[in-house]
Amino acid sequence: MDHRDYSSDYLKDILSSVKRIALVGASDRSERASHRVMSFLLDTGYEVIPVNPGKEGQRILGQTVVARLADIAGPVDMVDIFRNSEAAAGVTDEAIAIGAKVVWMQLNVYNDEAAQRAEEAGLKVVMDRCPKIEYPSVMFS
Repeated sequence: MDHRDYSSDYLKDILSSVKRIALVGASDRSERASHRVMSFLLDTGYEVIPVNPGKEGQRILGQTVVARLADIAGPVDMVDIFRNSEAAAGVTDEAIAIGAKVVWMQLNVYNDEAAQRAEEAGLKVVMDRCPKIEYPSVMFS
């Protein structure tokens, strides 16, 4: 798959089918993009589990923070990655290990090798996109 160009149908299928999202790199600072995106996703009706080892046990936007994906009880539909491209590889491997259905790498995050591993494991992959930006254009078009 060409990860530089996604069809609206591909993105809409993902955003309309996922319900439970693990947001890796969640921040309690309102000026951070991860905080704004998490707020948007919660307001849109998704269940969002913040993942940040430095904030484990604390609450962000009313949600309890876990240290890593393996700490989440129950299934995760999508892993939204707010980490750099290199770190996205390990997060993607963790997403595969927990049985996530989608790996979504945020703006400016690319890792072709991780994307290939995820796709070989049956996951859908999005790179260099933000669900907060994509949601209005694909869900209401």
